[in-house]
Amino acid sequence: MTDTFPELGTRERPSFGLDTFGDVPMDGSPGNHPEILREVVAEAVLADSLGIDYIGLGEHHRPDYAITAPDVVLAAIAGRTERIRLGTGVTVLSSDDPIRVYERFATLDAVSSGRAEVQLGRGSFIESFSLFGLDLEDYDRLFAEKLDLFSHVQREDVVRWEGSIRPPVVDKRVYPPTAAGRLPAWIAVGGTPESVVRAARYAMPLVLAVIGGSPAGFVQFADLYRRALEQLGHPELPIGMHSPGHVAATDELAREQLYPHQRELYTRIGAERGWPPYSEIQFDQGASPQGALFVGSPETVAQKIAWAVRMLGLSRFQLKYSVGALPHEQRMESIRLYGEEVVPLVRELLASDAQ
Repeated sequence: MTDTFPELGTRERPSFGLDTFGDVPMDGSPGNHPEILREVVAEAVLADSLGIDYIGLGEHHRPDYAITAPDVVLAAIAGRTERIRLGTGVTVLSSDDPIRVYERFATLDAVSSGRAEVQLGRGSFIESFSLFGLDLEDYDRLFAEKLDLFSHVQREDVVRWEGSIRPPVVDKRVYPPTAAGRLPAWIAVGGTPESVVRAARYAMPLVLAVIGGSPAGFVQFADLYRRALEQLGHPELPIGMHSPGHVAATDELAREQLYPHQRELYTRIGAERGWPPYSEIQFDQGASPQGALFVGSPETVAQKIAWAVRMLGLSRFQLKYSVGALPHEQRMESIRLYGEEVVPLVRELLASDAQ
């Protein structure tokens, strides 16, 4: 494990985070985006007080998610927290400017005393392309070239870069520099070999977005990433995992609270993509011991996280705790249980493995 950014977590001592998209209720009411954004800040403040390691905000440009500018919300969080790391899940690099992304998060890093990082990805929605005047036919080229430019900027040296999507960058520096000399940047992938190898090629930590199927199906990608790093002569780097879930006092209560919101969200998004309505059978499969949905009592969720960490050799686990119209009060209780009970129990379970 490289020691460049030990705060990101290691296989020996994983870190534990939370992710949110700022989900907006879509129950026929217009949805109060400003209120949701204030709730996200309050949720992050609670997570910080509980010692949770990371908060990641996903960028979307849709009516059902409130967060379009994660760096702005993270700056608000930075002013009210002390130790929690501040990042994204993900920044849609394909429809943004890599230099501006670096400048914004380097600025966040400065005002938060070195707590910023960014997770780069294509995103699972495409609304940002038309919104910012981009052509979907350039989907692959935009991400590939913008990631390459970002990697040059990340060196915090004179930038010399040329591609096909914008004029060359000739002998320019990007400001502000970070105190560490390099902003931590992960690449988030949904599970394609090409994306995994690309993360290794750029020597960036990997985040596996496990939102369906079983985490066991992603072992091949974790192994591929480590082999690619070794073959490219890079040190071992962190692997993280993002999955949805919800924690409540009992398994029954957690499922009862989550299911209607999970069903509504996945059915609505599925209708956009031609999928059948979300069923209780799908929910039960996801909530099973080897499914991708981390829902249940603190004991149940902790056991499942420990299993995933061991199997994939994770350096960080990130629970996507906000799902559709799940109420703020239930999200806050889920965060409390995650910080006070789940994370300590996972650490105990992993520590017992080493004895």
